[in-house]
Amino acid sequence: MSELILHHYPTSPFAEKARLLLGFKGLSWRSVKIPPVMPKPDLTALTGGYRKTPVLQIGADIYCDTALIARRLEQEKASPALFPEGQEMISATFAAWVDSVVFQHAVTLVFQPESAAVRFGKLPPDVVKAFLADRAGLFSGGNASRLPLEVAKHQWPTIMARLEQQLQREPGDFLFGEPSIADIALAHPLWFLKGTPVTAPLVDEYPAVSAWLARVLGFGHGSFTEMSAEEALEVSRSATPAPLPDEQLVDPNGFTAGQQVVIAATDYGVDPVAGELLFAGTEELILRREDPRAGVAHVHFPRLGFRIQPQ
Repeated sequence: MSELILHHYPTSPFAEKARLLLGFKGLSWRSVKIPPVMPKPDLTALTGGYRKTPVLQIGADIYCDTALIARRLEQEKASPALFPEGQEMISATFAAWVDSVVFQHAVTLVFQPESAAVRFGKLPPDVVKAFLADRAGLFSGGNASRLPLEVAKHQWPTIMARLEQQLQREPGDFLFGEPSIADIALAHPLWFLKGTPVTAPLVDEYPAVSAWLARVLGFGHGSFTEMSAEEALEVSRSATPAPLPDEQLVDPNGFTAGQQVVIAATDYGVDPVAGELLFAGTEELILRREDPRAGVAHVHFPRLGFRIQPQ
């Protein structure tokens, strides 16, 4: 069985989500550190251009977006379940709402001038400038837009008051009784806010939320060892992609296996990935592509939040 390889960097909130997923499952994995800003030549050799963090690699299969990574880890180890029986729809839908709406608020609050001054205070000005320029490019071209600070401040108390009420009344220790993808999805933007003393009170002043967040972060990150980017590329070059899923779906827009297509995120980080469409299922799209450094790889995307077009 191929090792789980996570391509990530420490301060990425979505990477923290993936690390918590691995910890919740009690999995062992290899850690490949990637740059927080472009260019990312080692990562994009695997993905074909997708640049967002994190990416999960299993042999020559490359999984993009934490929503799909969660489903792949559920296949890797069924228990404890990220999508508990009877809660599959509510947990996945809540997680998708968090990854868009709550995360959007958290980004605006974290990068407000007072918080950014603390977060970037020890970095050279040219590094800060490069980071901000990279993020401006990341959020261009898609349907996601930066939430104005006054709007984020205005709406944040409502989000947190509802969460506090839910956690005060829920008889269990987690959002919907037993832990699920919903808890881990919500934990990562709050973890992001806890990163500076300017924004930490936006979480800390809610006692039930704080206690719940400590429980979720307590899942940890599993056990991991470091791996170099070149080693990860060698793993891909030497591996054969896994067999395709056996699900049968007639794609509603008529895309068929063998067609040359382009797949890209619709919200932000909309860099296109071109290749041969191998599979289009209800949750997942799979492209075949070949790279001199990564060899033949199957790149996996979720259907939700991504678009597919003829090449």
